[in-house]
Formats: sequence, C-alpha cells, structure tokens
Amino acid sequence: MSLLKIEQRKLILFDLDGTLVDTASDMYRSMNLTLQSLGWPTVTETQVRQWVGQGTGKLCDAVLMFLFGQIDSEKHQRLLEKYLEIYAQELCVHSRLFDGVQSFLDSCKNRHIDMACVTNKPEHLAKELLQKLKVDHYFSLVVGGDSLPLRKPDPLPLLHSMQVFDTTQLQTLMVGDSKNDIEAARRAGIDCIVVSYGYNHGENIYDSDPQQVVDRLDQLLV
Repeated sequence: MSLLKIEQRKLILFDLDGTLVDTASDMYRSMNLTLQSLGWPTVTETQVRQWVGQGTGKLCDAVLMFLFGQIDSEKHQRLLEKYLEIYAQELCVHSRLFDGVQSFLDSCKNRHIDMACVTNKPEHLAKELLQKLKVDHYFSLVVGGDSLPLRKPDPLPLLHSMQVFDTTQLQTLMVGDSKNDIEAARRAGIDCIVVSYGYNHGENIYDSDPQQVVDRLDQLLV
C-alpha cells in the first residue's frame, strides 16, 4: 500500500539534489574547475555522486579527505569559498529534472497541495536552481541548509515547514533520496517516501530501513 495517501496530505516536503533534480554533473564540473584553480588534483564524477547530499561543507570535507587524508580548516575554507563562487556561475549547465518529477508536481498542484523544498543546499542556490529549471512556482517555501540553525538529518527544517503551513504530522509527507531524509522525517514524526535513483553517499538506501521506495515519483500516481 502506498504511503502517498494523497487525499489526507496538505503539505509535501521535497528534497532537491538527487530527488527532484540530477545536479551531480554540475557539482562535479564545478568542483574540478575549483580544484584546478587551486592547483590541486581533480576527482571523478562517480566520487562526487557518492559525496553529495549532505551539504556543500560535507562535500568539501570528502574531497579533502580523498586528496590529503585530513581536513585542514584553512584548505576547507579556501575550497568551500572558491567552489561556491564557481558553482553559482555553473549552476544549471547539465542539471535536469529526474523522469517522473514534472507530472508528480503537476498532480500535487492540481490537488492544491502545498509544496516546500527542504534541502541542505544553500538557500540562494536552491532557489536559483529551481528558477532556472522553471519549477520554482510549485514551491511556496524553500528551506536551505543555511536557512535555520540546524539542517537535515535534524528534524528542524521539516518541523519549521509544518509550522509555516500549519499542518499536522498526518497531513505532511517527506519525499527524499537519502538516509538524511529518512532520519529527519522519522524524528519529525512524518511519513517518508524515498526514490531509488538518488544520492545516498554510496550506500544502499534499503540499509536505512525506508518506509517506501519508488523508482520514479509518477509511479505514485498510478
């Protein structure tokens, strides 16, 4: 039985990277441009796909650990600042909506369900990406990794969103792609559906004991 329970939902919270949008190619491209500008060795797209999903700071941590075997605070700051500068300019070169996302968003909108994007990506980059992909109008709220004192897997961004829309736990659903989304939803006391194709730090999503996994979001509409 599907967890969607669309008749009872008033609010659906969506993760961004790896759930709605395939952004890894642009993050990989920007990271290597950054590393080249710093005179450091480059990384592969496969590696970046395993490292993304917990926010930009964690991505930089993973890169530094791979390159140098340790996380030096000065190197971290240089890498983070330069990467954000380059990524902001290269935000939507290859990024695209995953198959099935557009029709699912349309269906929710047609049912007058409120939608919010809850991501660990910096808020201004998340908003710009949604705008460039022409899907920003679906989301009444965007909560980024820097919007609140805590980010996923802490439940605060989810609880904040529920407060903004004045919804209960039963009326709210989380849709994500990683253990961060599963844990945040569990701690917020709301249902969570995850996609099989996303970014989960190289781990099998089933190891995080998800409530429901789908291969495409529009499968939930059948």
